[in-house]
Amino acid sequence: QLQLVESGGGLVQPGGSLRLSCAASGFTLNDYAIGWFRQAPGKEREGVSCIGSNGDMTTYLNSAKGRFTISRDNAKNTVYLQMNSLKPEDTAVYYCAAGLAGLRLCVLPADRYDYWGQGTQVTVSS
Repeated sequence: QLQLVESGGGLVQPGGSLRLSCAASGFTLNDYAIGWFRQAPGKEREGVSCIGSNGDMTTYLNSAKGRFTISRDNAKNTVYLQMNSLKPEDTAVYYCAAGLAGLRLCVLPADRYDYWGQGTQVTVSS
């Protein structure tokens, strides 16, 4: 069974940091681009960052540039999203997704991704 599981979410104060993890089971992550997406209450889902299958290409939402870093450890079948300088507007459920099989590029539109995790809540509040 193909599965993605996110972890690492939680409550953090503004300016704090969190590292999200996306672990895969039932398939090999290094065949896919991995994207991180988020959805806040009442808002559309948006792509935050993505990384190509071999890690050479990364893309970030403008508001995430300089604060978030995506990385992958294919040996552990896991992708990470390090989030620093968190702001209240980063509060959302964060999802990871796998797609673009066999390609080394990554893009942020969600419809290019085939497999999705259940999400992890990130709350930034004082």
